[in-house]
Amino acid sequence: MRGTPSILPGSVNLRLWLGTLMATLFRWLFRLAVALTAFSVLAIGLVYWLASRSLPTYDDTVVVQGLRTPVEIIRDNANVPHIFAQTDGDVFFGLGFAHAQDRLWQMMMMRRTAQGRLSEVFGASTLQTDSLMRRLDVYASSIQSVSVLDDQTRAALEAYAAGVNARIDQINAEALGRGAPEMLVFNAPTAPWRPADSIALHKLLAVQTTAQLEADVLNARTSLMLRDDQRLRDLLPDAPGSGVAALPEYAALVPVDADQVNVARAQPEPGHGLSLIKQGAFGGASNAWAAAPSRSAAGGTLLASDPHLALSAPGIWYLARLELSSGGVIGGTIPGIPAILQGRSAALGWGLTAAFVDDQDVFIEELNPADPQQYRTPDGFKDFVSRASIITIKDAEPVTITLRWTENGVVLPSTAFSLGTITPPGHVASLGWTALSGRDTSLAAMISLMTAQTVEAGLAAGATFVAPSQNLILADRDRIAMKTIGALPRRDAAHQSQGRLPAPGWLAQNRWQGQLPYAANPEFIAPPGGILGNMNNKTVDRPFPNHVSFHWGDTQRVQRWQRLMQAREVHTRDSFIEAQLDTVSFTARSLLPLIGAELWFTGEAAPEGTPARQRQRALSLLAGWSGEMNEHLPEPLIYAAWLRSLQTRLIQDELGTLADAFHHVNPIFIERVFRDVEGAAVWCDVVQSAPVESCIDMAELALDDALIWIGETWGDQLESLRWGDAHQAVHDHPTLGSVPFLRYFVNIRQSTSGGDNTLQRGLTRGSGDNPFYNVHGAGYRGVYDFADPDSSVFVAATGQSGHFLSRHYDDLAQLWRRGEYIPMSLDADLARAAAVGITVLTPAAP
Repeated sequence: MRGTPSILPGSVNLRLWLGTLMATLFRWLFRLAVALTAFSVLAIGLVYWLASRSLPTYDDTVVVQGLRTPVEIIRDNANVPHIFAQTDGDVFFGLGFAHAQDRLWQMMMMRRTAQGRLSEVFGASTLQTDSLMRRLDVYASSIQSVSVLDDQTRAALEAYAAGVNARIDQINAEALGRGAPEMLVFNAPTAPWRPADSIALHKLLAVQTTAQLEADVLNARTSLMLRDDQRLRDLLPDAPGSGVAALPEYAALVPVDADQVNVARAQPEPGHGLSLIKQGAFGGASNAWAAAPSRSAAGGTLLASDPHLALSAPGIWYLARLELSSGGVIGGTIPGIPAILQGRSAALGWGLTAAFVDDQDVFIEELNPADPQQYRTPDGFKDFVSRASIITIKDAEPVTITLRWTENGVVLPSTAFSLGTITPPGHVASLGWTALSGRDTSLAAMISLMTAQTVEAGLAAGATFVAPSQNLILADRDRIAMKTIGALPRRDAAHQSQGRLPAPGWLAQNRWQGQLPYAANPEFIAPPGGILGNMNNKTVDRPFPNHVSFHWGDTQRVQRWQRLMQAREVHTRDSFIEAQLDTVSFTARSLLPLIGAELWFTGEAAPEGTPARQRQRALSLLAGWSGEMNEHLPEPLIYAAWLRSLQTRLIQDELGTLADAFHHVNPIFIERVFRDVEGAAVWCDVVQSAPVESCIDMAELALDDALIWIGETWGDQLESLRWGDAHQAVHDHPTLGSVPFLRYFVNIRQSTSGGDNTLQRGLTRGSGDNPFYNVHGAGYRGVYDFADPDSSVFVAATGQSGHFLSRHYDDLAQLWRRGEYIPMSLDADLARAAAVGITVLTPAAP
């Protein structure tokens, strides 16, 4: 156009230049993306290759040092090793090798925990655990205990250690990824295994499963808060009744309606994962029971056992079979310990439950005002025995702590177990505990038990057991028996607190006076009724100081067990399995009619969308519920949330923040309150309010609280709720379980049935955002039938391997969740028929 300046050529050039620039930029971005993708693939491939290097090869022949004769390790299709050799020592060598193949990282971490050396790997996050274990001096007492073992036990521990070290040598020689992926992630050096390490791991179990210390401290804290003995008996009651172990004869009882039982069954934490500081509810638990031939349909004895410990991935239990000179034994082991702790031979079966023996006492020690390095004794002030200990901490300066002991036991810091809340100024707290003995022969008992052929021999083997206290349930082909094993402290009849509360350590009557003889431990042999068992319940009701305990693990499961056992004149393997998997809550059946007595179907229908209408819907669901804690039902969640809110409302105004220490509902407390036993209904009145609230008011308010929480967390459609969504079994990896992305590969989560008080026990977390997560349960289940021993069955909660890339990491988990089992056979041909691999260990040439 005339008169208009031309800019088109420049614009074209600019567009061409921009186009060329964008094309070049795109090419380079594309190349960079390809390069990054290739690098990522290579990095992932390298990581996978390094991690997979530590996967064991099960079809292998390995030349090893320290072996006298060849060992054959046959792994069946569940990866259970069946270990054969010409001598018992070589069999234990094979078990050590197999444990190290599958669970080396777990073994090393458990050993570091017992030694108080976790902070060398994990930094300051585990300093509290290390400090506690150093003060308890678990590892030093383990070293001392080696010297008092008999020759048979010491030889077994030495052979086992040699087997573990043979695997470590193979890993180092063949560059097998340092034995586990975690070894690469955390760069944790691996020291050779020693016999003392196995003893230390057994002592570590005692630390993790004994709850008397926590009970004593909680008693003291609550007593100080309430200052009313009667109200203390309400909230922390003694277990009622005279004790249950052996059941009476079937014909001597009022007949039970078995059809009703069948109809009922037809109804469908912050801190490091390795922390040892726990709530008392997470002490040891377990179920085990047995039937004599007179109560067995097939005419042989029966035994069922399922020990309860904290759930983890991998689980604590490892299934194995050992072919000893006395015969084959098969069952559950714990990696690091060369013994079948729960299992059977061809002639004898055994199970263990936590006995809740009062084998811990807290002593309040008075310091010398003129010299704090001394404490008061009945004979005047004496110096503490003390020793410095240096804790090395990754990426931080080391910390030196002073270990101290009194004549009563080890001195604990005020920060441990809330001891500072009950220790007056100028005093410290010490702990007396049988598990800290430097003459611990507990493993001798477990190794001897594997060679026992009769109930009598099994009972005799238990004499050398020290801690943690257990109920040993035995069944040979003809008889059944149960005995408490473990050292029982001898206390003075004039003890001020009878061991219920911390007591002054300088008074002679509060001090231990040795231990009771093994013969004094409770025992039940060949009961006339033909059935005995233990669900951590009270077993005897003996006067102090022969009382065994004031604090028992459970008062509820045994009620359901009694009914199931007495509902049949004779039992079978399948009826024992049915009982082991039973999820009917006796607690729900007994408490719901009590707390809801004035609420069922009362009043006019409330308008839709109101809290009253939601309450009516919840009560209507609960009214038709059988008490079955089934994962697919909504009622268990409503019930559990209601009871939890109810206990909180009852105690919070009296206890304040101390109420947070009561994470789990105490059914006896709730019953005492609603039955107004000895005036316990006073708990229903809110102290700070002017009106006098009734227990009906509390029940209604607590139900509304529960429904609000359910609505905020799970939604308002009550009929659509699933208990299993809230009650997921949480098998978390202790060290990798919190790592982003990786946690999806190493943690195992499962919807589960059961609850705190069902025979299929799934103890809930009790606190936090997910208070009903299942975190503590039966990591091992076994049922043994001595009419046909090879028809016996068992299962573990996760899988045999601790390597998350292995198919055996979680292959048993779904079987466990569904209540299924795998064969527990001593038939070597059956193991060979479907073996996933056979490892042959051959002695190195001299």
